[in-house]
Amino acid sequence: MSSETHTSEHPRWAAVWRTFPPHAVRSDLTGDIVEFAGEEERFPWRLAPIRLVAIYATVGLGAAMGTEKPAAYLGVATGAALGDRWWRWLMRPAAVGGGAAGVAALMGIPLVGTAFILELERRHHAPLSVERVTAALVGGFVGWLWHIALGVDLIRLVVPKEPPHNFQQALIAALFIGLLSGLITSIAGTAIYRAKFWQARPIVRFAIGGLVLGVAALILSIIAAPSAAVGPGSGAIAWVESTRASALTVLAVTLLRAVATTASSAVGGCGGLFVPFLAIGDLGGRVFAPSLELPADLAGAAGAASGISGGYHLPFTAVALVLGQGGPCLAMLTCVATVIVAAYAGKGTAFLLDRILARWPYPVESDSYTF
Repeated sequence: MSSETHTSEHPRWAAVWRTFPPHAVRSDLTGDIVEFAGEEERFPWRLAPIRLVAIYATVGLGAAMGTEKPAAYLGVATGAALGDRWWRWLMRPAAVGGGAAGVAALMGIPLVGTAFILELERRHHAPLSVERVTAALVGGFVGWLWHIALGVDLIRLVVPKEPPHNFQQALIAALFIGLLSGLITSIAGTAIYRAKFWQARPIVRFAIGGLVLGVAALILSIIAAPSAAVGPGSGAIAWVESTRASALTVLAVTLLRAVATTASSAVGGCGGLFVPFLAIGDLGGRVFAPSLELPADLAGAAGAASGISGGYHLPFTAVALVLGQGGPCLAMLTCVATVIVAAYAGKGTAFLLDRILARWPYPVESDSYTF
């Protein structure tokens, strides 16, 4: 009798580490962060190991997805696990601090980690209490210390070195770059969100998504470079900085990078979109650099920040990125203005797409985007 009880309990214990809730999108890391924001004691941290394997497979094989969302997810899971096992009274602040620390350790900017986790969790209306804000600030600072101690160099941020020539040029640049980068990343964000909830058999998703990803990578290798076809986008940025490609070529690479990221998500890739949107926005900003006689690094930095604002719908995180990476004052003001333009362009584009696509079933409201 006792042996039967033991054998029946063992599978139940093991199932906790590999069983997902019904109808859950298993690759959706942000979904868990948002859904359990403010209720971190319910966070399914035991699923972190199996998702870690998926993260390694996605990012390690060169899919067009980033590492910031895995860093945030694993940070929240670590904090929730420590609180659940030993310090339950610290569970919520530990989870918030862990998420901020994970992003800050990767990005190297404390305020980006802080703003990212707080702004993301506001989608679930998590309160901006003193406890949560303090935990996010401390987590961001600790993550930054780990970034320095470990010498993390996974993300290449473009820092503007030269400001616009005058205030008029800054306004024009903010308008055009904000509109284009916000538009492209918002369309990509809507496509990615729908791809996550695509109701198709896994083999069908893998076949179609893999085919689209392969075609996009092949074209990128031909018109740009093989390095531009793999990874979250740093290779594409290195390519555009080392060549004098035409504006149409850069625009084509921008769109293909958006297609590659969407396809990576459609096949069930377990990764982030923060870094891919940085790259897509950066490339989109450089489209206007020659015609506006704008410094290329300023166009790239403004576009990258607008990609986060318009595509990821995290404008405060984008502002934290601009302030954290620094640069001449007028260049920073230009980037902040671009973030504002991109935020409105991204919201407007997402709203219009929702209205156009309303005839197809939609899982949740657009304000609950969890990419």
